[in-house]
Amino acid sequence: MAVEEDLKIPHEEARRTIELGIDGMIKDIQLERTLGLYGQSGQQTVMSEREYEDRAPTLEEFPPMTFGLLYATETSYLFALRGFSAPLDHILPPSYKSYALSYALSHSNQLIPVPDESLARVRALLSSVKYDTTVARLVEDISLPQMQEDVRYLTGEREDSPIVSRHSFHPDTLKAAAWIKEQVESTGAKCELRKFLTGFAPNIICQYDGSEDTTALVLFSAHYDSRGSFGKTRAPGGDDDGSGTTAILSVARAIGRNNIKFRSNVQLVLFAGEEQGLYGSRAYSREMKYADANITLMVQADMLAYHVPGEAPQLGLPERIGTPEVAQLIANMSSLYSPELEVGFSPACCSDHQSFWENGFAASQLFERAGPIADPMYHNSGDLSEREGYDLHQLRSIAKVQLSTLLHAAGFDLPEEK
Repeated sequence: MAVEEDLKIPHEEARRTIELGIDGMIKDIQLERTLGLYGQSGQQTVMSEREYEDRAPTLEEFPPMTFGLLYATETSYLFALRGFSAPLDHILPPSYKSYALSYALSHSNQLIPVPDESLARVRALLSSVKYDTTVARLVEDISLPQMQEDVRYLTGEREDSPIVSRHSFHPDTLKAAAWIKEQVESTGAKCELRKFLTGFAPNIICQYDGSEDTTALVLFSAHYDSRGSFGKTRAPGGDDDGSGTTAILSVARAIGRNNIKFRSNVQLVLFAGEEQGLYGSRAYSREMKYADANITLMVQADMLAYHVPGEAPQLGLPERIGTPEVAQLIANMSSLYSPELEVGFSPACCSDHQSFWENGFAASQLFERAGPIADPMYHNSGDLSEREGYDLHQLRSIAKVQLSTLLHAAGFDLPEEK
């Protein structure tokens, strides 16, 4: 969001940072003090993480645990960080919010393009997809009451839930991971809790093996970690991203209830470490890249349930970060199977699909609004499901789009009726 255009550096300090790699004034200084050097008036801090460790070093790279100021205005700062994995929300002053952006966003030559053959597969889907009565019946099987129970368990609103927080470093996140794994495994998937960084909760990787002899893989995901208010223990994450996690669970439950057998391999993945800078998805996307994975498409669900009271139910697709062909496929599915949703573009960015897109996979994101983030409980301990503006009907409609896209992209068969 802060790097939509080429950086314009109005300050000599920032310009010197770009040219020399790091300004000596701010080298090896705590971030709070660093921000103080450039004024405490900012209310939003945008952090750009650099972690391309396998490329040749340049003057623009910074030593471990150091910071470089790239851009500053009266209300925001853009820093480059290297070798940084601490939770930013615990380091910043309470009045600041942080967002981790990719280095590749402002250095597009670092981006691995999506191969032509991958785009051709998505375009083939676009040209062939039409309304399917069986798909329509299957997506209607998504249960709204079950979705309500699932999200309330994740937030701790249910009396039988032991979860206070799903912050990547909180012990309750392991309880959430075990519960999610159990729920998806009960639908016929094989699931694994896969660690990626010491101290972080694991990624949850669940797979339905395809019936055909193919390496093709369709991947749908959300992140199950959350953030709360600064200094607060509770981080319920009802919208961010309990809603996306609940949608993935609803898709899995529909698969299990209907005994759907996919022709292509399918993965449902719940990432951790998203709130600290997409760490879980960065680790897994690199793993898939090194394995030369044959991913048809990847779709991330992040914040699906809130809209401003009085607004119509909506579906937001990314303005910039992602593969346009995948976004168009999703929009087409919405018009076929969830026509009640108003579909448009959103500037909200930087969720786990970005990690796959940067590694050359066709990927996109589902979001709750055709516009910017409007949830007043965003990254707040009040992010519960039982509040004004939290719309389970919108969440179900978007889950129908997810399942229909998955069914069309992976292909499927149902057991013969007796």
